[in-house]
Amino acid sequence: NFPSSTRSHTRPHIAPRSDRDQNSARVTHAKHGSRVHPGLLKARVVGGERSCSTDLFSPEPPRTPLPPSLPPSLPMVAVEDGLSRLPSAGAAPLTRPPIPVSKHAVEEARWGETANIFEYGAAANPVMAPIPVLVHPAILHEQGLSRVIPFDINDCLEIETQCTSPNLMASFVRVCVGESIETNAVATSQAFYVIRGAGETTSEHGTVSWSEGDLFVVPVTPGQIKHTCVVAEKGGAALYWVHDEPLMEYLGVAPTKKKFEPTLFKRERMLAEVEEIAHANVGKDVNRLGVLLGNTACEQTKTLTHVLWSLLNSIPANSVQRAHRHNSVALDLAVAAAPNVYTLMGKEIDSSGNIIDPIRCDWCKGAVFVTPPGWWHSHHNESDEVAWVLPMQDAGLYTYQRTLDIRFVDDELELHRSGKIRGSSFTVTCKQYTDMVEVGAQVPHEKQVGMKRVWSVEKGVEGGVSSGAKRVGMKRVASYQQVKEVAQKPCSSGGSGGSAKFI
Repeated sequence: NFPSSTRSHTRPHIAPRSDRDQNSARVTHAKHGSRVHPGLLKARVVGGERSCSTDLFSPEPPRTPLPPSLPPSLPMVAVEDGLSRLPSAGAAPLTRPPIPVSKHAVEEARWGETANIFEYGAAANPVMAPIPVLVHPAILHEQGLSRVIPFDINDCLEIETQCTSPNLMASFVRVCVGESIETNAVATSQAFYVIRGAGETTSEHGTVSWSEGDLFVVPVTPGQIKHTCVVAEKGGAALYWVHDEPLMEYLGVAPTKKKFEPTLFKRERMLAEVEEIAHANVGKDVNRLGVLLGNTACEQTKTLTHVLWSLLNSIPANSVQRAHRHNSVALDLAVAAAPNVYTLMGKEIDSSGNIIDPIRCDWCKGAVFVTPPGWWHSHHNESDEVAWVLPMQDAGLYTYQRTLDIRFVDDELELHRSGKIRGSSFTVTCKQYTDMVEVGAQVPHEKQVGMKRVWSVEKGVEGGVSSGAKRVGMKRVASYQQVKEVAQKPCSSGGSGGSAKFI
C-alpha cells in the first residue's frame, strides 16, 4: 500500500537485473521487508540523489535508459511514495488531472440509490428461505370440479409470484369426464404426465391422444392448451403439469423461440425400456433402476427439454435404493406405491452411507413431494410390489450449466476412504436444517393474503420411528406470520403460474 504523502525510509537496496534494461530494478525496503513490483517504478534525480516514485493508476510509459552519468550502483537515500510517475529521468512529476464535474450528476445520483456493496465474507452465502419438504396430496385431484390445482408455496420461499420451486411450477389438472379445460403458461417448456384417465389435448401444435402413464411435453405456446377427458375413474382425469414460468418471471422475460418439437412418451414404450434395463442388471447393485426421458433437441444434456429433466424410476419389492444427491430441486410424483414405500432425505450421511437424522416421506399414489436441492435421499420399498416414481426437475438447465453435481453415496464413500474430497455444494444453515427436520414433510395449509405460512413443532411431544426419522403428519403445528407486503399474481380457476379456463 502506498500512502499519499512522501516519506523517507531506511535506505533500500537496488539490485539491477542483468536480464533486463537498467531501468527495471527490484526494490526492497530493508525496514519493512516489502517488495515493490518493478513495473511500478521509475528512477529520477532529486537534488543529486536517485529517487523512485510509484503510481498504481497511470499506464507504464516506455522505458528510457538511465543517463551514463548515473551508474546503477549509485546509492538511493529516499523513496517517494506519492501517486505520480516520471516518464524518464529528469522529467517533472505527472499529476492526475482533476475530475470534471459531471453533466449527469442528478441521474447518476439516482442510479446510485440502488447500489449495494457487501463485505464478501458476510454476503457470499446469503441467508435465503430454504426449500421445504412439502406434499401435494392426491385427494386434491380425486374429487371436485374441473380445475387447476397449483402446488404454490411461493410464500414459503419468499418469492413474489406463484411457484413450487424457484424455477418451476407444479400443478394438478383435474378434468371431469366429458368436460374440457384450457391451460396456459408463459414458459419455454410444459410437461404433462397422465396420472389417471384418457382423453386428448389440442393446441397450436396439433392434437394428441393420451391415457394413463403417458407423458408429453410442448415448447413455448402463446395460446391456450385444451384438455378433454373421455373416460376416467373417480369422475375425472388427472394430469401432473410442470412448467418453467417461475424462471421466466424471475428473469423478466418471455420466450419467443421454440427450442424443441412437441414430444410424446407412451407408457408401453417407457415400461418396455425399464424392463429391458432390469433384465440387464439382474444381480447388480444399481443406485436407480429406470429410464431418463430425453429429447432429440437436447442431445448433449440428454434431458426432457432444455430446462426440464425427468426419470421414470422403479423400486423393486423389498429393496432399497441407496442415497444420492443433486443440486436441482425434485418435484416427485409417486406413480405407484403400496404401503411402506417411502423416501428418507437429509443433509448429511454417516461413514456407512446412511442419512443422518432423516425426514421420512411416505409415498401415496398420485401425490407429489418436494426433495430439496443438495439433500441426500434414498428410496425404500418394504412392500411386496414394485413401486414407481416420476421426478420432475429443472436439471435440464443445471446439466447445461455443468452445475447439477449429482453424486452417489457409495462413490463418495470410496473417495473418502482413499483420502479424496470433492468440492462441496450449497447447503442450508444448520438451524434451518434442524427446523426442517423437526417439521418434516407435510401438506401446506391454505394461503392467506398478507400472511406467510410457517410450521413448527409442539414442545414436549415425543415420537418417531425406529429408524429415527420423522413421519409425515406428526407433531406439526401450522400457523401464519404477518408480512409487510405480498405480491399476488392474478389468476383464474385456482391459477397455475399461468391461466385456466373452463369449457
